[in-house]
Amino acid sequence: MSSPDLSSADLQLTRRHFFERCAIGLAPLALASALRDGRIFAAPPKSVHHVAKAKQVIYLFMAGGPSQFELFDDKPKLREFHKKPPPKSLFERNRFAFLKGNETLLGPQPRFGKYGVTGATISDLLPHHRKIVDELCFLRAVKTDVFNHGPAKILMNTGTAQTGRPSMGSWLTYGIGSESDNLPGFVVLKSGPRGPRNGSQLWSSGFLPSTFQGVPFRKGSSRILNLESPPGYTLAQQGDFVDAIRDLNRLRLGVVSDPEIATRIAAYEMAYRMQMSAPELMDIRRESKATLNLYGVEPGESTFAANCLLARRLVERGVRFVQLYHTNWDHHGGGGECLYKDLPVRCREIDQAIAALISDLKTRGLLDETLVIWGGEFGRTPMGEVRDTIGRDHHIEAFTVWLAGGGVKPGMSYGATDELGFGATENPTHVHDLHATILQLLGIDHTRLTYRFQGQDVRLTDVFGEVVSDIVA
Repeated sequence: MSSPDLSSADLQLTRRHFFERCAIGLAPLALASALRDGRIFAAPPKSVHHVAKAKQVIYLFMAGGPSQFELFDDKPKLREFHKKPPPKSLFERNRFAFLKGNETLLGPQPRFGKYGVTGATISDLLPHHRKIVDELCFLRAVKTDVFNHGPAKILMNTGTAQTGRPSMGSWLTYGIGSESDNLPGFVVLKSGPRGPRNGSQLWSSGFLPSTFQGVPFRKGSSRILNLESPPGYTLAQQGDFVDAIRDLNRLRLGVVSDPEIATRIAAYEMAYRMQMSAPELMDIRRESKATLNLYGVEPGESTFAANCLLARRLVERGVRFVQLYHTNWDHHGGGGECLYKDLPVRCREIDQAIAALISDLKTRGLLDETLVIWGGEFGRTPMGEVRDTIGRDHHIEAFTVWLAGGGVKPGMSYGATDELGFGATENPTHVHDLHATILQLLGIDHTRLTYRFQGQDVRLTDVFGEVVSDIVA
């Protein structure tokens, strides 16, 4: 990307909207120049390629690979052929993470019913989802490329199985910025028995300037790392410190013109503003008792339910991309990964809160402009896997993801799989297609959102991706 001269009109722009210009041709060095000279910026430029249907994203990432067969994709034939050997061709032409080739088919045990006006299929493990099913758009034949957790998570989040690439939230905030002055544009919330595999790589900004990386909010009383001032410092002293650091950084920026120094300046100023805004954001006691009961959360808890409520509060305040990671959805069988013992626990942890989030966003008039995504890095096999108990292996050929709000057609199912649920028979959706569609809903042509890196114009969807226009309202 080249660095065109800034016009006098450009000098009226606020610093927070500068980054939106990156998507249409301005390089980070222009920001370095602006900050070095102490310029003040004010109104957002046009920063999208077409009219956006969504303004922000809440991505509910179920880390570990939830089983579509136990939740959304009822297969009577799979139940009928329970414990029967699958067709040999399934093992001959496909690779699996752990299956040895002698496993039998595993019929789902949960009961299923059809709910809502649309008659969508939901298992009894997710009773609260019945209330919101007409708001959901199911992609029932999603496909990915890699069957191990780490690379599959990286692919689902960055568009490639290789580490070091920018995450979706980073691409989005790079492309259209954030509407929040006092909070990061990309926030990460975690819950569950452990952190997601690959950790910070999943919300890294990669080769984009680090100002676009996700900011993780932690469990406990100090949700944002290093935000509190040291003991004995007054707010005025803190402000003097930030001003001094800014001036020193500007001096160094004038010598080396390193965009990362501009990022450091912006980070200090954001942290200072967050000291004012974060305590109010985190204080969910301000919510009504009815709202707390809706989500099933008590003040002071660090749970998925609390994170869902916090996600709504974040998008209300202009945060562009909020990603919730909840573990552990890996169900091979055995300790902590029992399909019939631990999967119901995971479902109880998320079910009420997700239904509350969708309902709450709709009640507040936010669902139309907020794209909510639910899914993991892959699905599970129709064949069972025998460990200490029976489970299912990783499956990349076809699994379920759902979307809601943000310009997506509600009450819709897109794509279908064969009678055993092994592969797509209709409208498969690759991860690249999913990414292209998400960007499309936010006003971005995925082929035009690029960043020059190592001599190439790199993008989230690589050289692939087709917008799934059939699901766009």
